[in-house]
Amino acid sequence: MTIKISEVNKFYGSQKALDQVSFEIGTGELVGFLGPNGAGKSTLMKIITGYLAADGGSVEINGEMVETKNTAIRSQIGYLPENNPLYTDQYVREYLEMVAGFYQLPNKKEQVLKMVELTGLKTEQHKKIGALSKGYRQRVGLAQALIHDPAVLILDEPTTGLDPNQLDEIRQLISSISKNKTVMLSTHIMQEVEAVCTRVIIINKGKLVADGSIDQLKAGKFAQKQTVWVEFDKAPDLETLQKIPGLLKIEQTGKTSFLAESENNHDLRPALFHFAVSNNLVLLTLKEQQQSLENVFQELTK
Repeated sequence: MTIKISEVNKFYGSQKALDQVSFEIGTGELVGFLGPNGAGKSTLMKIITGYLAADGGSVEINGEMVETKNTAIRSQIGYLPENNPLYTDQYVREYLEMVAGFYQLPNKKEQVLKMVELTGLKTEQHKKIGALSKGYRQRVGLAQALIHDPAVLILDEPTTGLDPNQLDEIRQLISSISKNKTVMLSTHIMQEVEAVCTRVIIINKGKLVADGSIDQLKAGKFAQKQTVWVEFDKAPDLETLQKIPGLLKIEQTGKTSFLAESENNHDLRPALFHFAVSNNLVLLTLKEQQQSLENVFQELTK
């Protein structure tokens, strides 16, 4: 099952919330969808699920066009919106049976029991939703998103407000669910992305600014600079070193070691190698320094 986003635009009055956003997500991928507040994440998720119409471009689920009037496509999509709106006066099983009824499931009670087991709600299934902790309410939200066995799962901030134990439990649940589904997970928690996601998409001010694996992001593929750790066998001439092509700044970290930063993501390693050869120096270390995912995010969304 594939999600295909093609040049999607969305306006709120004169404000452009989404600007020519395009990407694809395939089966078995658990993609972290990142961006600062107001970047357009929730808007795009609502468009993907058919709750909101785009002003341009298209969204396809397995080749079928997603539109607000095409309610049949929603049988292939599970959606947990931000803030997880629930009927707090209903009992857990009562609520899930109601949701199963919306999808006209023939085996309604069986599917509810299956979701209760899958999401760890067995001990809470006879309680009112209003009496549940935040962690168990999130489980109820996941259960309603999964009850019709969708091929695509869209999760908008599913772990907001959870304690560390609840976080770990929900992450493990999402990871196990993702093996046979296409999952798009919006979050502000970088540790969560690194813990469960295989790929990261970042948008900023409505535009896609990065799309790749976590290793690619941390290695600086989408950054505007490169940082290289270099160490020589003896102290080089600093004035000459500072003149190598593409160098933005250099910081001395030891008698013979330096952190060099490039301009415009220029690869400094060939120039540093030639500098060492030309100046009769032995390179003891020449290594591109990986950034943290948080630093990459901040750099791409400033």
